[in-house]
Amino acid sequence: MTMRKCWVITEGHAGMEAQGRGLAEALGLTPEIKRVRVRLPWDWLPNRLWFRPLAAPTRDSDPLVPPWPDLVISCGNVSAPLAVAIKRASGGRTRIVHIQNPRMNLAAFDVVVVPRHDNVDGPNVIVTKAAVHAVTAAKLAAGAERWRPVFAHLPRPLTAVLVGGSNRRHRLTPAISRQLADDLLRFARVSGGGLAVTPSRRTDPGCVAILRERLAGAPVYIWDGTGENPYFGMLALADSIIVTEDSVSMTSEAIATGKPVYVAQLEGESRRIRRFHKMLMADGITRRFDGSVATWRYDPPDDTARAAAKIRQRFGWS
Repeated sequence: MTMRKCWVITEGHAGMEAQGRGLAEALGLTPEIKRVRVRLPWDWLPNRLWFRPLAAPTRDSDPLVPPWPDLVISCGNVSAPLAVAIKRASGGRTRIVHIQNPRMNLAAFDVVVVPRHDNVDGPNVIVTKAAVHAVTAAKLAAGAERWRPVFAHLPRPLTAVLVGGSNRRHRLTPAISRQLADDLLRFARVSGGGLAVTPSRRTDPGCVAILRERLAGAPVYIWDGTGENPYFGMLALADSIIVTEDSVSMTSEAIATGKPVYVAQLEGESRRIRRFHKMLMADGITRRFDGSVATWRYDPPDDTARAAAKIRQRFGWS
């Protein structure tokens, strides 16, 4: 059988790419990643009002030109009208799956995959508990094998700390960084274990410096941002995970492990992300991080595999 060609279109945010890539891989596809930015006036317009969408991307965006793929997976508001335009340009041959609320006519898409906190429903909508993602048992096993020697010096239990950063709704400030570091020190003392910390692309270097300074002397590994990211190794080898509240993607990836996941608060608030965390806490999946230690169990969501199975069924793909 000929391999189906798949594009994943996003604005280039790591979380969006991970969602698109994860869904494509769950469908058995190797996606081509397309990162796009759009120019004026499209950048100012609601995406449902875009005219000639394929003229919107800037020159430094990845090209969206024929031959058109068999499948486009789009994620984020910017990519939604681009996916619809590609379907139209292909004469309807290209299937389009959008992740998250597209904020435009749902009927324009073949499938929309939406986490439940977005409060979207429809005949072509697949509702998930958390975000789809690229975490799999195979990747976790490979990560454990690769990174076990690096973390071997840290005492058990090992806690992975996934640090995000400021965005339009949340702020990781120096004060929050100091509080987080102090809570991590208390957590490590009470648990008797070690810490493995990875910043993200959005983590301010000054905040990383605060964490590094205040955690000095503790049993801790802090990724310096060079070389391979130990992210999958941390998820695989950790006994518990702490994640900052700004990222739905990182939280969704953390709870895929089935391990206790604590959520650390930042300044600011997003009503949408607040609903996400409130629902997970009500389900007994996550808890707020305040430096105290607890243990609990839950059945990890299997959103990505379930969504992929429904898409295959809808498309008649074996």
